[in-house]
Amino acid sequence: MKSLPLHACTPSISSAIINRSYSLLHFTALVALFYYRLSSFLSSKPKPSLPYLLVFASEMLLSIIWLFDQAYMWRPVSRTTFPERLPEDEELPGIDVFICTADHKKEPPLEVMNTVLSAMALDYPPDKLSVYLSDDGSSSLTLQGMREAWLFARSWLPFCRRFGIKIRCPKVYFSSLEDNYSGPLHSLEYEEEKEKIKGIYELFKERVNKAGEIIGSEEATSSKDHPPVIEVINDEPKNVAGIRQAKMPLLVYVSREKRPSHSHHFKAGALNVLLRVSGIMTNSPYILVLDCDMYCNDPTSARQAMCFHLDPKISPSLAFIQFPQKFHNINKNDIYDGQLRKLFVIRWPGIDGLQGPVLSGTGFYMKREALYGNLSEKDVMRLKQSFGHSNEFIMSIHKIYQYRAIKNTESSSKLQEEAKFLSSCTYEKNTLWGEQMGFLYHSVVEDYFTGFILHCKGKTSVFCNPSKPAFLGSSTTNLNDLLVQGTRWNSGLFEVTLSKFCPFIYGLSRMPLLQTMCYGYLALQPLYFLPLWCLATLPQLCLLNGIPIYPQVSSSWFMVFSFIFLASLLKHLEEILSTGASIQTLLNEQRVWMMKSVTAYTFGSLDAIMKCFGMREASFLPTNKVADDEQVALYQMGKLNFQASTMILTPIITLIILNMVSFIGGVARMFIAGSWNETFGQVFLSLYILMVNYPVIEGMLLRKDKGCVPTPVTLLSLVITIFLLCLGHMTLSW
Repeated sequence: MKSLPLHACTPSISSAIINRSYSLLHFTALVALFYYRLSSFLSSKPKPSLPYLLVFASEMLLSIIWLFDQAYMWRPVSRTTFPERLPEDEELPGIDVFICTADHKKEPPLEVMNTVLSAMALDYPPDKLSVYLSDDGSSSLTLQGMREAWLFARSWLPFCRRFGIKIRCPKVYFSSLEDNYSGPLHSLEYEEEKEKIKGIYELFKERVNKAGEIIGSEEATSSKDHPPVIEVINDEPKNVAGIRQAKMPLLVYVSREKRPSHSHHFKAGALNVLLRVSGIMTNSPYILVLDCDMYCNDPTSARQAMCFHLDPKISPSLAFIQFPQKFHNINKNDIYDGQLRKLFVIRWPGIDGLQGPVLSGTGFYMKREALYGNLSEKDVMRLKQSFGHSNEFIMSIHKIYQYRAIKNTESSSKLQEEAKFLSSCTYEKNTLWGEQMGFLYHSVVEDYFTGFILHCKGKTSVFCNPSKPAFLGSSTTNLNDLLVQGTRWNSGLFEVTLSKFCPFIYGLSRMPLLQTMCYGYLALQPLYFLPLWCLATLPQLCLLNGIPIYPQVSSSWFMVFSFIFLASLLKHLEEILSTGASIQTLLNEQRVWMMKSVTAYTFGSLDAIMKCFGMREASFLPTNKVADDEQVALYQMGKLNFQASTMILTPIITLIILNMVSFIGGVARMFIAGSWNETFGQVFLSLYILMVNYPVIEGMLLRKDKGCVPTPVTLLSLVITIFLLCLGHMTLSW
C-alpha cells in the first residue's frame, strides 16, 4: 500500500505570472534607458561630463543587481507538512540541538536559559532529543544557569506534556495573555498545576539572578583565554516525590578552549566543536541550530522538519530545512525593518522553488552527514587527516544513524576528557575542519558560505514557513545595532565575493543558473553603496550648478525614467500589500535600505577589502540583547533612536543636509530661471529622498528627546556638506 505524502509543495502561479511580467516590462525599459544614455554619449558635443558618466555607471550597476534579484521571483512555492503521518515515536531519528552564546553581559543567562528550556520541551521523544549549549564566554554564571534550568525542567517538561502546552518557553508562557492550554477550559487541575509551576519558575529566576549578583562580581575568566569545560547536566532532586520518573533530554554545557594565540573562527568554530562533542555523546543524524535568543515558539517544529528529512524522494540530496527568522519584539511600524520581510517573505519562498533557500544562521534542521562531506572513505589514517585524531569521533562518523542516548552513568571522566580534547584550540590543526568539513571558516557569515558550498555540491534545501512561527527571537531596536550588524553581514558577504568562491566563478559551473543568480545578488548586495552614494550626491551638485542629468520633461525619454521609477515603486507596493503589510512599510523599508547603503554596505565592503589585502583581521561582536527602558520606549513609539556612533550617523545626516540644500536651490532655480523642464528630474530625486527620510529630518531639527540626532553630529555633517558644495562648484565649473 502506498503511504501518504509527508508534505506538499504548491507553486504560486499567480505570483510567478506577476513577477515575470514585471521583469519583462522593466527589463525592456532598462534597455531603452541604456540606449538613451549611450546615444547621448556618442552623439553629443562636447562629450558628457564625468558626473553624467558616473550616474550612468550607477544606473548600470543598479540594473545588474536588479537583474540578479529577479531570479528569486521566478518560481515561488509554498509548502505544507503533515506531521500526523510520521512514523511512531520509537522510529523517529535523534536530534541534537545546538545553541550558541558568547557574552553573558550582552546575552543575559536568564534569557538564554529560556531558549534552552524551550528546546528541551520540543514535542519530540525526550530520549531522542539532546540539547548542547556552547558558551564562548566560559561564564560560570551561564553554567550555573544551566544547572538551575535542568532542575526547573524536571517540573516544566512534565507539565507541558501533560497539558499539551502550546508555547513552551516559560518566560513567554507566564507573561502571555492568551491561554496556551489545549485541554478543557477552566480545568481546576490545570489552574492549580499552573500556579504551582509558576511558583517554581519564580524561584528559578530568583536563583539565576542571585547567582548573577554573586558570580558576576567575582568572575575573572577571560572570554578569549580559558581552558575547555564540558559538563553533562544531570543533577537530580532528592526531595521531590515522583519527579525522577520524568523523561528528560540530555543537556550538555560546552565551553571550548580559547587562547589569544589561536584563531577561534567565531560562531562557525563553536558549532564545529559542538558537532564533534555531540558526535561522541549522542551522534544524532539531525541537528537544530539556534541563536541563544531564538526560542522555540512552536514545539512541533522538529516533527515538521522530519516531514522533509524522512521523505525518501527528496531526502538523499536534502541538506537542511530552513525556517524563517521571526521576532517577538517588533513594533507595529517596524521602523528598522527588523522582520526582514523582503528576505523571508519574498526571496526565500522564491529560491525555494529552485535549489532551496540560503542557510540563514538560526532556525534550521541540518543533516549531520551533509557537514561531513564524502563518507565513503574507510581508511582510518586518512579519516584522521580530515577529522582529527580522536578515535572516539572517527568511530562515530560511520554510525550517524545509530543514535546513542547516553545514560548518566556513561558521563564518565573518560568521555568528558575526550570531549575536552575535541574542544581544544589545537584539535583542528592540520585537519579539514572549516575547510571542507563542518561549518566553513572563509567568512564571518558562516551560514551563507556553508549553505553556498552545500548547494555547489548538489545538495538541496527546503524553506518551511508554517502559519505559527516555529522560532521567535529578539530583533535590533536601535539604529546603531542595526547598522553595526548590517556591516558585519555585508563584510562577510563581500569576503566571499572577493575570494576564489565568488558565486559568479565558483558557483556557475556547479549550480543551476537561477540559483547562481540568487547567490550572485547577495554577493553584489554590498555594492549598493556605490550607486546610492553617487545618486545621492552627483545629481544634487549638478542641479545647484545648472547641469542637467536627466532628459527634459517634454522629452519622450523622460517617460522611460518615469516608468522605471513608478514600476519599481508599484511592484514594491504590490509585494507589501500581498503580504498583509501597510504602505508605511514601504517607506520604512526604503529608508532602511538607503541608510544601510551609505553606512553598513559601505563600511562592510571596505572592511572586506581591507581583510582581503591583509590590512585588517576578522572580528565579531555579538548583537546586544539587553535594551534599556528609554530605548524600548522610543522604539515602541515608532521613533528612530539616533544614539549611534558618529561614524555611522555622519554619512546619513550629511546626505540629508545636501539634499535639503539641493531641493531648496533647485526649486529656486525652477522659479527664477524657469528651468523646470530641464531640472525637474533632479529636484524630484532630492524631494523623494527627503520624503522617505523625513524621520531623520525630524530627529535632526524637531526632536529634543534623548534619541534625537546629537548636535555635534549635525554640525560635523554641515561642515562636510559645505565642503562637498565647494568641491562640486569648483569641479563642475571647471
